[in-house]
Amino acid sequence: MAGFTNLQSAKQQPLVQPQGAVQMRIKSSQTSGDRLSQSKSMVLQESDLPQKPISRHRRNQSQHNVAVAGAALFEPVELKGEHLNVAKISDSGKKQRKNWTSMWTVLTLDQLLFNKDRQQESAQKPGSKTDVVQLCGAVVEWTTEKSSRKNVFQITTNTGSEYLLQVESNSTASKWYDAIRKAVNSSTKADGGFPLRRSNSTEYLPRHSSLPGYGSASPNPKQRNPVHRRSINMFGGSKLKHSTSDSADKNGVKNRLKKFITRRPSMKTLQEKGLIKDRVFGCHLLTLCEREGTTVPKFVQTCLDAVNKRGLEVDGIYRVSGNLATIQKLRFMVDQEEDLDLDHSQWEDIHVVTGALKMFFRELPEPLFPFRFFQPFVEAIKIKESKHKIQAVKKLIQELPRPNQDTMKLLFSHLHRVLAFSRKNLMSTQGIGIVFGPTLMWPELDAGNMAVNMVYQNQIVEFILIESREIFNLDRK
Repeated sequence: MAGFTNLQSAKQQPLVQPQGAVQMRIKSSQTSGDRLSQSKSMVLQESDLPQKPISRHRRNQSQHNVAVAGAALFEPVELKGEHLNVAKISDSGKKQRKNWTSMWTVLTLDQLLFNKDRQQESAQKPGSKTDVVQLCGAVVEWTTEKSSRKNVFQITTNTGSEYLLQVESNSTASKWYDAIRKAVNSSTKADGGFPLRRSNSTEYLPRHSSLPGYGSASPNPKQRNPVHRRSINMFGGSKLKHSTSDSADKNGVKNRLKKFITRRPSMKTLQEKGLIKDRVFGCHLLTLCEREGTTVPKFVQTCLDAVNKRGLEVDGIYRVSGNLATIQKLRFMVDQEEDLDLDHSQWEDIHVVTGALKMFFRELPEPLFPFRFFQPFVEAIKIKESKHKIQAVKKLIQELPRPNQDTMKLLFSHLHRVLAFSRKNLMSTQGIGIVFGPTLMWPELDAGNMAVNMVYQNQIVEFILIESREIFNLDRK
């Protein structure tokens, strides 16, 4: 009776259970089930034995949470096989050709298995052709840019491999997406890793093994170098977020550049100090003649004198090309306004002189026949009657600026003299027209047929050369 009284008093008092024991609700003691409940409660209360301390290490703590307290949060749903369309587009960061293949797909706690053979779904056998995708530290996201198919999502592993998964059913795709995402979260937490996230986003970023400090899933803070945050954001596709210090640095650079530009001396000052000299090649004909105080550039006059002196009888004069390196050397000396002596031994090859002369005319900003005169000369050369054609061409030449007119007269009188030695130099009016046609004139905008324009260019130069005595009045003293 005393034992019954003690038992009844024990029922009336609340049971004090040790921390960590499972608390069970005690019902009324009128049935045998009540006694069973009481016995269970008393057994669980025998917790005076020392409990094993739970390790506070991050890795052990996360594993404990997964196994006990957080099982409902991190335990993924295992999908035991279904045919999905799979395309591997990257292998450890190396791009691969996208080939869709129907694969028997199995999801485990921390892996995704792709099999061509459905019989291999149970486990990864030695020698099997199973593609294993490790989900720890991976990234799962929907994508519409990588494929034109619908219901496509991408898995990027922590080693840089990329997989595209697709299925026609929207519900099926969502089911696999959610299950794989839960598996990624669970395996990443269980491994103690901290997956990289995009700034201001909940999406994970892949761990790129090529980036320093991100080659493993270790949570060691020493390996997480914040210097590479900008490059990581670039891989994630998010816009770069510049800090206040970056903006200050940019403003400082801009201010220094502005000060440098404002303090930079003008072109005129540099020319007066002799640091920059006016060039001959590429200079406008009018500007060059004004600077030299002549109506014919001095370089043109010097070259023509040299050819008249020792090149009239040379085979293929103006047709044969000289050594380009020597021509460029001559051009450099002329641009630097150094003393030029074409009788020097280094300019012994007369084809170098003629090559430099042709280069001078080709590099004029506006050709010897100005742009606005191109079409009038074409219309004049189409005139069938010879006298009318001569008068039309002569009138156009007289309308040219004085430097163009005088330079043209000197050049064609020289070429007319070259024709006088045609038996020795084997040059004809047609050959000279082919050489000097595109050298002395070209349209400002080549909107028409280039071949047709070239024909007119050659014909105009050839006609002026033949009728040079009449056009330039060369017989008059």
